[in-house]
Amino acid sequence: MEKNHRPHIAMLFIQIIYAGMALFSKLAVSQGTNPFVFVFYRQAFATLVLAPFAFFLESGKSSPLSFVLLVKIFLISLCGLTMSLNLYYVAINYTTATFAAATTNTIPSITFVLALLFRLETLSLKKTHGLAKALGSAVGVSGAFVFAFVKGPSLINQRSGGGDVASNDVVSMSTENWLKGSITMLSANTSWCLWLVLQTKVMKEYPAKLRLVALQCFFSCIQTAIWAVSVDRDPSVWKLQLGLPLLSIAYCGIVVTGITYWLQVWAIEKRGPVFTSMFTPLALIITSILSSFLFKESLYLGSVGGAILMVGGLYSVLWGKTREETDKTGDIQRGTKEENIVLDRISTQH
Repeated sequence: MEKNHRPHIAMLFIQIIYAGMALFSKLAVSQGTNPFVFVFYRQAFATLVLAPFAFFLESGKSSPLSFVLLVKIFLISLCGLTMSLNLYYVAINYTTATFAAATTNTIPSITFVLALLFRLETLSLKKTHGLAKALGSAVGVSGAFVFAFVKGPSLINQRSGGGDVASNDVVSMSTENWLKGSITMLSANTSWCLWLVLQTKVMKEYPAKLRLVALQCFFSCIQTAIWAVSVDRDPSVWKLQLGLPLLSIAYCGIVVTGITYWLQVWAIEKRGPVFTSMFTPLALIITSILSSFLFKESLYLGSVGGAILMVGGLYSVLWGKTREETDKTGDIQRGTKEENIVLDRISTQH
């Protein structure tokens, strides 16, 4: 396997796991698990799993943890892990799962804008790769909304009755709840995007990725516990239910938070936050395919069209970034060659 393809495969694997997270979370919360307590336990599971690996495997990589660096990691955890996850569950109470899934796919565009503001990305509309990145981001987000809201004829009609109600639930929502859900979901997505972008800066100060993720999960666990207690002070909500709820928490904590967050940090280090975020729409496609088989949901022509747009947008951005990196490498090589020619001429004259 070529090293250049490893980040692509890692991100595809991450989106498959995120698709499973959406299904497990939906099932656990529908069975009465408090969503904030759910987030606390998944972060606690992740911390317990990551801590021994971080301690033994990265003992040589760890840098000294200053107070300022600890504060930075604490704030990044609050912004990216705690805020984004808890706001997501707040937002989903005011809107629908379809709307939530669709708005989650604004993450690539938000990340792209934030990366430009933090000067982690460049955009030159005069060059082909700059146009490819800008158009790809717009097409990808458009495809996400087409996927979620444009139905059309059913290709796999596995569900009878109730389909029209489910497809029109966004329309039937009150304007007040829709506005609350939209703003809260946008805040959750922006928090996650900011986490993706800020990882790049923190990793320069603390290159031990496993320890970095373990610390963030630990801080998020504390922060979410305070959040959960402030929202619901009933001690019974903290009782772990055996069966599917416990399995869901273990999956989201160990596999999602523990493994994929580390993989995501690794991918950010290799290819940057925009590259990482551009794979987000794939989770919606995978979730829809799994739902059509597991929950007998219908698959519509509009969903297929939206999926094609999302994949096309993803390919456009990835092509633009690859072309941009190739141009930069070529410029560096040309600069080195010219420098060597000048040095040769100087040495010849002497």
